[in-house]
Amino acid sequence: MKQNNSSDKTIRRISVRLLPFLLLMYILAFLDRANLGFAKLAFQADTGLSDSVFAFGAGIFFIGYCIFEIPSNLILHRVGAKRWMCRIMVSWGIVSSLMMFAHTATTFYLFRFLLGAMEAGFFPGVIYYLTYWYPSDMRARSIGFFYFGIPLALIIGGPLSGWLLEFDDSAGLKGWQWMFLVEGLLAVIVGIWAYWYLDDKPSSARWLSVEQKQSLNALLNKEESVKHAYGPANFLRALTDPRMFYLTALYFLIQISFYGIVYYLPTQVAAIAKQKVGLLVGLLTSIPWLCALVAAFFVTRYSDKTGERRKIASIALFFAFIGIAGFALSDTPVVAMAGLCIAAAGLISVQPVFWTLPTSYLAGNAAAGGIAFINSFGNVGGFVAPNVKTWVEIKFDSAPAGMFVLAASALVGAFLVLFSEKLGLKGKVVTR
Repeated sequence: MKQNNSSDKTIRRISVRLLPFLLLMYILAFLDRANLGFAKLAFQADTGLSDSVFAFGAGIFFIGYCIFEIPSNLILHRVGAKRWMCRIMVSWGIVSSLMMFAHTATTFYLFRFLLGAMEAGFFPGVIYYLTYWYPSDMRARSIGFFYFGIPLALIIGGPLSGWLLEFDDSAGLKGWQWMFLVEGLLAVIVGIWAYWYLDDKPSSARWLSVEQKQSLNALLNKEESVKHAYGPANFLRALTDPRMFYLTALYFLIQISFYGIVYYLPTQVAAIAKQKVGLLVGLLTSIPWLCALVAAFFVTRYSDKTGERRKIASIALFFAFIGIAGFALSDTPVVAMAGLCIAAAGLISVQPVFWTLPTSYLAGNAAAGGIAFINSFGNVGGFVAPNVKTWVEIKFDSAPAGMFVLAASALVGAFLVLFSEKLGLKGKVVTR
């Protein structure tokens, strides 16, 4: 489905207005979720917490996330994005700052659980929110731009976190305490800004003309009617739809590989560079995510241009498998870093393409709850990843063994996404 010139101008105006701000929000969300990886060594040295405690605390974030994800997105559907996004960001920013007081296993577990509970609904809320503004044949690149938040959080956040860690004993605080405090407060500030900046739907956007609103609504309503014809009528019906459970399993596998890399990348890069985690390691960890940024830019545009979703997602996951396995097998720093770059590129670029699959057939209440369901239970992979990786490494007394588990998860996911067409999952809404 090709857009006319008027529609193209409308989409460009929407993109200029919304995507940079949503990107900023996601940068802060992911930074507050993943900065624990940068704090790991200093945090454990100061608190005396073991690797097993760290792994469980890193993963328990996703338990709170999973429990509150679906209710959060259903509330967003009812009250609107601007109010609910403000609440989400301010509350998670406050909890992230409170991580500076996590001196025991109990407080560590509590704050990580609360961080997941407070952030729940942000990511699926944005994916759902984008369906209000973008037709299906523009959705991979719009979601892909939003996904730039992950590599940018780690490109910008790596040096920032490393720099803040060097403020050790400044004003009586450890470096990792400064890191949690500053990065959490940034989320609070942007959350308050979100209330005044975001519009719930195109109909309330004063920066769109009446003609632009009408043409966009006509196009999106046409797509919604097609979705209602072959998708579940509501969220309860979606819970009996096999497509949703298939996509949840696929997303679960992606997240195992992804978070297994994210949480341990700083320490892995530190080992390659033979340096402690600080500014230099923060800069080096930016390299894989810079590669991921470039890959996501081109992959999502190619996917929208060709309309191909499954094969592209499968190839991206296969490259992730090659990259992780190559890192695990290599003793050469350059080859190991190249493996991390390939893995990061594959794991970032696959995800916006993946999200075109559920958004191509879920509409209304079913979309709000269904997207949250897939994201919440799929993200349990973020809980599984550090714990399984640590258990396998201890069991086999081998660091590469844990990486092979992450590689295997990506490989199984590559095969699963190929067979998704048998369930009618194509990733584009055909309206004519």
